[in-house]
Amino acid sequence: MDNSGQRQSDNGESDRATEPEGGKQPRPRDVGGGFLMGRPFGVPVYVSPSWFLVAALITWVFGGQLDRVLPELGAARYLVSLFFAVAFYASVLVHELAHTVAALRFKLPVRRIQLQFFGGVSEIEKETETPGREFVLAFVGPLLSLVLAGVFYLGMMVVEPGTVPGVLLAGLMISNLIVAAFNLLPGLPLDGGRMLRAVVWKISGRPMTGTVAAAWSGRALAVAVLVGLPLLTQAGGLGEEPKSFGSVDSLTDALLAAILAAIIWTGAGNSLRMARLRERLPDLRARTLTRRAVPVAADTPLSEALRRANEAGARALVVVDGHGAPTAVVREAAIVGVPEHRRPWVAVSGLAQDLKDGMRVSAELTGEELLDTLRATPATEYLVVEETGEVYGVLSTADVERAFVAAMARTPSGPS
Repeated sequence: MDNSGQRQSDNGESDRATEPEGGKQPRPRDVGGGFLMGRPFGVPVYVSPSWFLVAALITWVFGGQLDRVLPELGAARYLVSLFFAVAFYASVLVHELAHTVAALRFKLPVRRIQLQFFGGVSEIEKETETPGREFVLAFVGPLLSLVLAGVFYLGMMVVEPGTVPGVLLAGLMISNLIVAAFNLLPGLPLDGGRMLRAVVWKISGRPMTGTVAAAWSGRALAVAVLVGLPLLTQAGGLGEEPKSFGSVDSLTDALLAAILAAIIWTGAGNSLRMARLRERLPDLRARTLTRRAVPVAADTPLSEALRRANEAGARALVVVDGHGAPTAVVREAAIVGVPEHRRPWVAVSGLAQDLKDGMRVSAELTGEELLDTLRATPATEYLVVEETGEVYGVLSTADVERAFVAAMARTPSGPS
């Protein structure tokens, strides 16, 4: 399932891990991400704590089915069921890795993969540039699930039916077919929704038109799941015995349908909201957000530097060397922290942040490119320069954050 433009998630149902200082190994638990399990293709894979709840539920349900098929297993059936739960989520991981490999091939950064309550999430940090790539990126996940189903079917051909390997392979084949079929449904945030978005994008020439169409389709799909799944299972439409209305099984099916419908409905709305936000991101322009700055020598008293800034109508200070080349940016927070009576005795050099690699940004940066540049080198202020190298001013992270929040506030929360 795909939960938004930057977040690709699947199977019914963003931080890049870093190495700590001193060469120590990363902790097995990442706050907010779950348990770190590995880094295939350099992308961290986390298991959410909610996965253990689902694994226990799968073990219990599948164990009950094994008791009817292989009663001689006894209590060992739960060990076999646990193996099935782990193997199923390994299949989900393969599904997510298909999205990840495709994204990396298209030079799209992948923040992480997370296995969670209703499947997996591949957090892709950028949108694809063309509808064709969008379609491929969405389709490879269900395609790999279908391939896995085929592999498990071939495995069934070489083992004895009615045995533990035969039952496991049959269960994995069916579960991967369900994963593929569910994700191919044409509505966001599912893979099929992204494929629909790509088709409408290609026809209309506008990615937002595709997003709106796929989001509305996703919400219609959520209603269909909420109403149709309980009716289908109650009537025995999935190959099971018909269930009486109000029975425990029918109530369980209704609860499952409600959970799935809520996930799809919410994901569709989030996908549209993120797309609308991304449309507004070009309003974030380094040139328009930059504060005018005055150059001062390193030994200039803070009071004198502020006087010059006030006279020039500037709101930032840049420390320059004897040749007039910028060497540091005076931090606004440090200025505020100096009492007014001490400012004549404090040099601006003691309040400045030396310019490091990445702290010089182009005045032409806009939107996601601007945010990516600032994210790559965290700082409170940046020196903004023209293409000629001339200093344009100082960009404050606080100003960018306020503009970003304002863009989010102007973004509608539902399809329209």
